Amino acid sequence: MKTLVLCLSIFVASGILFANIYTSLVDARSWASDIPNSIVAAREYFKAFTPANFFRIFSPLNQIIAAAALALFWKMPQVRWYCLGALVLYVLTDAMTFTYFYPRNDVMFKTAPLHDTALLTKTVSEWATMNWVRSAVILAGVVCSFLALHKSYEMR
Repeated sequence: MKTLVLCLSIFVASGILFANIYTSLVDARSWASDIPNSIVAAREYFKAFTPANFFRIFSPLNQIIAAAALALFWKMPQVRWYCLGALVLYVLTDAMTFTYFYPRNDVMFKTAPLHDTALLTKTVSEWATMNWVRSAVILAGVVCSFLALHKSYEMR
């Protein structure tokens, strides 16, 4: 059971990581391709659904599963610290999202005047750069989860 929860945590976190990388490779490049026209297209596209619809489900789910893994492996210090590290990194990712990315999302997709191409270009560039940092944080969490799994097998 413990191993299954840890594997589920790795599975969900890896899905979040790859969705985030997709956003960097496809979405962010599209947004920057022809400002302001590309921002107009993104605003239209995001009227019904946005990537937030995915991340608002799977990011909290990932944190819940990571917390469950931490609780299940609490009595195994060699595994516990990796589980704790993964959980902290996953929470840090959401903290980055709320404090850094949401304000820039508002600028790009809601509030910035379309004629302010300098602001839009700067905002898209900042967003794209930091999204790679956010992906690295998620990757570090996945690595911690894999190390926890490895340690759990070593201790059997």
